[in-house]
Amino acid sequence: MARIVECIPNFSEGRDAQKVQQILDVISAVPGVKLLDHSMNADHNRSVVTFIGEPEKVLEAAFSACSKAAELINMEQHHGEHPRIGATDVIPFVPISEVTMADCVEMAKKLGERIGTELQIPVYLYEEAATRPERRDLAYIRKGQYEALKAELGEKPEREPDFGPAHMHPSAGATVVGARMPLVAFNINLGTSDISIAKRIAKLIRARDGGYMFVKAMGVNLDERHIAQVSINMINFRKTSLYRVFETVKMEAERYGVPVVGSEIIGLVPMDALIDVAEYYLRIENFDRAQILESRLTVE
Repeated sequence: MARIVECIPNFSEGRDAQKVQQILDVISAVPGVKLLDHSMNADHNRSVVTFIGEPEKVLEAAFSACSKAAELINMEQHHGEHPRIGATDVIPFVPISEVTMADCVEMAKKLGERIGTELQIPVYLYEEAATRPERRDLAYIRKGQYEALKAELGEKPEREPDFGPAHMHPSAGATVVGARMPLVAFNINLGTSDISIAKRIAKLIRARDGGYMFVKAMGVNLDERHIAQVSINMINFRKTSLYRVFETVKMEAERYGVPVVGSEIIGLVPMDALIDVAEYYLRIENFDRAQILESRLTVE
């Protein structure tokens, strides 16, 4: 079986399709790398890209994408709902096949050093690659976002990057690189434009404020649709399920007389995460995953 790593870089551009396409092109140009998915969100002003391949190829594609984003995206002009500190905001590596988490941590360190040295962009390591316990949390690194980091980098010791200069790149800002297990980016849309309701619900469900373990959440505005959204990262869907979080958000929204009008998944999602939801809502008894047709289609 081949050695496969997944990479899911997030770029601070969700409105200019031509710029995003140029980033996709440099990823696709690396032999042995397969582009699986990409999405753009104008309100968040952010794009999420997913690609896989052998570790060395994925590492090269990630660097090329970061380099191209640094050319195209000016953080001095960037505005959006999603927290961010750089043109290439975050680059996580995820082990898929014949690759360990330790391998992905080593990849994160190699990429971080190369971005810091060759592109002169400050780099922070997070999650399993973090060099400090507090930096495992992406929210800690992005506290205050681009504007605060720009003012504090070089002034506060706790803001010192793991690689690269102790000052922001003039247009590309900073970048976070790390290694983690698969997560599900799961957003729930509310039938209200009142952002305070989404923020209160996000605080109630997220782990750091006493909510569900393995859940990160924030409230954001979707200006184009005139609604508020609870934007969620499910860090471990096996230990905290999508349906449990969905039902909690729905129940809390009802307290304010607000309906849930829809939900969305950004990027790719493990099949088991959706099977769990189907089992719960359909109340399927004695279900066996071997009953799933697609799981039986392997040709020997």
